Amino acid sequence: MKEMDKLRLLLPHWIEHNGEHANEFKKWAEKAGPARDALLAAANLLGEVNTRLQEAREQLGEPADG
Repeated sequence: MKEMDKLRLLLPHWIEHNGEHANEFKKWAEKAGPARDALLAAANLLGEVNTRLQEAREQLGEPADG
């Protein structure tokens, strides 16, 4: 498999995986007491990462997922 083909397969996986982690961080934030804000910030950063990964997909000619 060519590297670009592999990257096209990996990007959606990474986006989904990050989204799952962000959701878990948010869920645990409600139980985390003084660590709440740090967990929510981490979830937000994963959202920003996913925005950049989606931009990479689009630059490779892949459809936007919204």
